[in-house]
Amino acid sequence: MNWDQIEGNWKELKGKAREQWGELTDDEVQQAKGDREQLAGLIQKKYGIAKEEAEEQVAAWQKQL
Repeated sequence: MNWDQIEGNWKELKGKAREQWGELTDDEVQQAKGDREQLAGLIQKKYGIAKEEAEEQVAAWQKQL
């Protein structure tokens, strides 16, 4: 699934994002609105990881959709 499809289906996919990154709140996931960079930034901040690591996690999540 490409990122445009993820953005378009965010209402359905935000639950899967919450399953993947359980420390993110519903409000934080909603706030991302399917924006890849914003999602990676939230993951980076919440988990205290490097930007590159957060982006790798988002890419891996995208591949499994």
